Amino acid sequence: MPGAGTGAPLVELRGVNKHFGSLHALRDIDLSVEAGEVVVIIGPSGSGKSTLCRTINRLETIDEGTILVDGRPLPAEGRALARLRSDVGMVFQSFNLFAHRTVLDNVTLGPIKVRRVRPGEARDEAMALLERVGVADQAGKMPAQLSGGQQQRVAIARALAMHPKVMLFDEPTSALDPEMINEVLDVMVGLARDGMTMLVVTHEMGFARKAADRVVFMSDGAVVEEATPEEFFTAARSDRARDFLSKVLAH
Repeated sequence: MPGAGTGAPLVELRGVNKHFGSLHALRDIDLSVEAGEVVVIIGPSGSGKSTLCRTINRLETIDEGTILVDGRPLPAEGRALARLRSDVGMVFQSFNLFAHRTVLDNVTLGPIKVRRVRPGEARDEAMALLERVGVADQAGKMPAQLSGGQQQRVAIARALAMHPKVMLFDEPTSALDPEMINEVLDVMVGLARDGMTMLVVTHEMGFARKAADRVVFMSDGAVVEEATPEEFFTAARSDRARDFLSKVLAH
């Protein structure tokens, strides 16, 4: 299932640095994601994984370097930034659904307001997406009436409704109870198999093994190594990665 991209990568980071005061959160990051590729970023807490993810749709600004999406640099603000954010779907740890709107409204709002899709068409597509993620029967409910796993699947459907070129997942299962994690990961594995370009920050090693084309290991704000899941999990090259794996795979 390797990335089928030809030519320029869909997402490219070149020499990216980011500081939070004295903390050097991202150190000279060079990373590219091809169209159709699933890249999973793993590493210890505080290694810069989520910060890296959030720079790609400019939720975090960078101090140095360049980030390109589909060959174009990230816009600073305004309409161009809104357009970029509709091309780059984002699913967060906390589901960030609109609490006062129904599940169906959550999924149709973006296409209607941003993409100018006709309401009936947006509704039909939203129902198809909710069916795809397994929560079509919840369409009329408010988010608070759903389990965490259901809310996260709605959040995925909402991102997909914008027809993004790439999907970013920032630890999408870390706020979920254990029995809900697999229902979200199963949806993500399905997206990967369907060829969605995905950058996934996660602690779920099983997902990385099953769905990733490439594993990127970060530590202390830097990319330490990149490899296929097979190579990484059986023969990690760096001491830092081997130490990390010995801790997370021991249980």
